[in-house]
Amino acid sequence: MSLPIEDTLFLLRSLIAFPTVSHDSNLEMIGYLATRLEASGARVEIMQDASGSKANLFATLGPEGDGGIVLSGHSDVVPVADQIWATDPFTMHEQDGRLYGRGACDMKGFIAAAVAMAPTFAQRIGNRPLHFSFTYDEETGCVGARDLARVLTERGLKPAVALIGEPTMMRVIEGHKGCCEYTTRFSGLAGHGSGPDRGVNAVEYAALFVARLLALKDTLRARAPAHSRFDPPWTTINTGALVGGVAHNVIPSTAKIDWEMRPVQHSDFTLVKDDLHYYCTDILLPAMRAVYPEAEITTETIGEVEGLIPAEVSEARDIMMELTGANGADVVPFGTEAGIFQTMGMSAILCGPGSIEQAHKANEFVTMDQMTQCLTMLDRLSTKMRDY
Repeated sequence: MSLPIEDTLFLLRSLIAFPTVSHDSNLEMIGYLATRLEASGARVEIMQDASGSKANLFATLGPEGDGGIVLSGHSDVVPVADQIWATDPFTMHEQDGRLYGRGACDMKGFIAAAVAMAPTFAQRIGNRPLHFSFTYDEETGCVGARDLARVLTERGLKPAVALIGEPTMMRVIEGHKGCCEYTTRFSGLAGHGSGPDRGVNAVEYAALFVARLLALKDTLRARAPAHSRFDPPWTTINTGALVGGVAHNVIPSTAKIDWEMRPVQHSDFTLVKDDLHYYCTDILLPAMRAVYPEAEITTETIGEVEGLIPAEVSEARDIMMELTGANGADVVPFGTEAGIFQTMGMSAILCGPGSIEQAHKANEFVTMDQMTQCLTMLDRLSTKMRDY
């Protein structure tokens, strides 16, 4: 059977046209995918979030029960605001073997290929089910995948393998760091700049917090595991934004820090959280409240996404090495939903078309060659599933 290249391109064009930026609804795209999968004979369920504006899609071909394989992708994309695009980001543009558009590689290319292959999977399905999992709000903390994991766990459904089609240039990826994002807010006491001791300068205390983050960066660098395969091999911390103050001569009463860490080991995660809790509770807050008893420091968890831990025995890795011809598996520094599937007991792996170097940038693209490689891999998977 020939590869469904034309249908894949049609699907990708259609998916890019849905402006599923994370802060907007993804319901139209999910509805479109549901219709396509139902036409292939899949049993489709749309799981809306509490707001009713977002939804996960979970669909199944083949028998009911455990032991299935999940093809997973996220439906949301990052914003295009403040980016200069050569063409409309929500209209696919093909040029010189490249397919341009927001989400082309991250990760509507994989979703288009998977759905285009659904009729082939339906014809070749064996004794194990094949699931399609398309989630919302991956870019803002893997919110949809967490909701999906909760539902599947409550139902007792236990797929065996999860293939997450993030852009890896079709390399087999068996591990990545975690991704933990936080916003820490400081509430002090405003006043005139001429009397700094009569106020509580939230920006200055925020700056002390950032200095603590910088010290922790050095600590974490020294704790790099001896045989870490990550680049860099240690847990990283990044201060993304510090916002506060209104004027040169006003003591700022509020400040906000957006920061993240990407742990390579759980002990680093615990060290950072415990150290910052001590620093805020025992050092900064007493100093702030000595002047203003109502001063506060609060930290909001935006998302804490588990890393994907390379497994000594991995059915997913074995399958993907067979399908792609790879003789090994790599690790990457960026985070995905794979760790969530792994914590559910699945053997999880990353492999998808396109490069992470194109993701989130203006003029994002995936190449035709990458899409063809992805379809070839999925076609081989469909043949393999006959024997399961």
